[in-house]
Amino acid sequence: MTRKLSTLSFISSETESARAAARHLATLYGQTDPEQADVVVALGGDGFMLQTLHDTMDSGKLIYGMNQGSVGFLLNEYREEDLRERINAAVEHHIHPLEMTAVDSEGNTVRAYAINEVSLLRQSYQAAKLRVLVDDRVRIEELICDGLMVATPAGSTAYNLSAHGPILPLEAPLLALTPVSPFRPRRWRGALLPNRVTVDIEVLEADKRPVNAVADHTEVKSVQKVTVRESDKVTARILSDPDHSWDDRILAEQFLY
Repeated sequence: MTRKLSTLSFISSETESARAAARHLATLYGQTDPEQADVVVALGGDGFMLQTLHDTMDSGKLIYGMNQGSVGFLLNEYREEDLRERINAAVEHHIHPLEMTAVDSEGNTVRAYAINEVSLLRQSYQAAKLRVLVDDRVRIEELICDGLMVATPAGSTAYNLSAHGPILPLEAPLLALTPVSPFRPRRWRGALLPNRVTVDIEVLEADKRPVNAVADHTEVKSVQKVTVRESDKVTARILSDPDHSWDDRILAEQFLY
């Protein structure tokens, strides 16, 4: 789809190369305040892109990232020429984040969003013991593991993949439920869930086996229970070059060996 987006706002991570790129591009294309710009151009690595998506979530703002980091999976290739033309021809993706509701050991409730995954991880030398419910039905009475995560298609190539979880096409209406170093049940390697379900994870023996919960950049210590569902209200909007779209990148990951 061809657009006519003219005003750009260049933001960058703290690295000198990213800052220099932002200054140079602003000289070439002009600089508009982020709240007024048609598109925010994020220059940095995947971590900075993820933070930018969080900062602009549900604002309706379009985000176009260019890699000034290391891996750059979430970003487009850095090129200075024809930037407006590239952005106007870019493919738009709507990302619905996961909504985490975590209750800690003192009864406090923390809510946070995750574009990649919500993960529960053991806090001590002892393995975690977790009970897993899907739509209020117990699916695993006791999972002994180092951790457990619920990953979106956008996050399926991140921590989820490192834990041997499945890669999900970006438009797939699925979530990956993936254990980290499962000990019992030893043969359980995770599940694919419809993205409309609610996942409840209860921490067993929480005092003896403390567990932390993490939603992208938000960490909650010593949780008792975590509820995860895909938000049907909050959206992040991301642009990718048509010859290097997120769909293509995720598909390519499945053929790496």
